[in-house]
Amino acid sequence: MALPFFLRKEVGVFDQAVNGRSSKSFVDEGRLDAILATIRPHDLLLVQFAHNDEKSADPTRYTEPWTTYQEYLLKYVEGARARGARPVLATSVERRKFDADGNAVPTHGDYPAAMRALAAREHVALLDIEALSLALWQALGVEATKTYFNWTDTEQDNTHFNPPGAIAVARLAAQELLRTRVLARHDVIRLHESIPTSWITWPPA
Repeated sequence: MALPFFLRKEVGVFDQAVNGRSSKSFVDEGRLDAILATIRPHDLLLVQFAHNDEKSADPTRYTEPWTTYQEYLLKYVEGARARGARPVLATSVERRKFDADGNAVPTHGDYPAAMRALAAREHVALLDIEALSLALWQALGVEATKTYFNWTDTEQDNTHFNPPGAIAVARLAAQELLRTRVLARHDVIRLHESIPTSWITWPPA
């Protein structure tokens, strides 16, 4: 939702993400096929999965990092390339988790490493959002990170972002799109500007 704030208006962003899906369930529900039916040559297909792939108790979503996870990710890569589009893989943003010493702790197991390995093997651009977000949570610390997640008087959600968190993570993604040269310098804007949280508007239910 916040990524367009960091891209010039001529760079269209079409958000096809659906809550609770894994790399597997997204494919099994026909959602990748729907994207591939409309994707055009020179489009970018940004792919980020792992949170729900990790749910080992749910066979409709679970994938194993070094086998089925990579196999499903490859469907996105090959599908985009077959249509002249460019796939871009993004490691999963980290949850908010700290150890007793106040160190930010990774939560995604082998999934980021498996994606990095696949990206290297298939020569796919990689946005390492997992590493960057972990470093950001470490820099912010235990208390300040609460202002990026859905922490309220009644809820302690360490996975889903509020508007400031969404903007912060979108900024990381824009930085990575520039660093990896997926986008040109003139395509990326406002990297060092404050973005009003009021710019995020929620779609009607």
